[in-house]
Amino acid sequence: MNHNPQSSEGRHDDDAALSDFLASLMDYTPTIPDELVEHYLAKSGFQCPDVRLTRLVAVATQKFVAEVAGDALQHCKARQATIPKDKRDKQQKDKRLVLTMEDLSKALREYGVNLRHQEYFADSPSTGMDPATRDE
Repeated sequence: MNHNPQSSEGRHDDDAALSDFLASLMDYTPTIPDELVEHYLAKSGFQCPDVRLTRLVAVATQKFVAEVAGDALQHCKARQATIPKDKRDKQQKDKRLVLTMEDLSKALREYGVNLRHQEYFADSPSTGMDPATRDE
């Protein structure tokens, strides 16, 4: 008796599940618009008229961004935990967490993305600020 895990019945089930998933993409509206995904796919040299593939890329991108954001949140919470208790108690009144470039770059590094932001140079400390908030 042949106990091949890739039997024709198993492949049929996999094909049916894939077909159902691809059909569901037609009714799904991803967070990332089709036009944006198509723009970046075209920019990379990829063209495909099938909207299901575009939405599949959008779903994968959305999952990646959610995972990076979740990891950055964990880095932010870990950073907050290292703040001395007296300063942390003052900050806890606000209850908001602030995502920093350091948190984001640590999270992206785990996925093989090295993020370096350019140093910001200005003639004065108020350069780039809203004119209404300048103290000049």
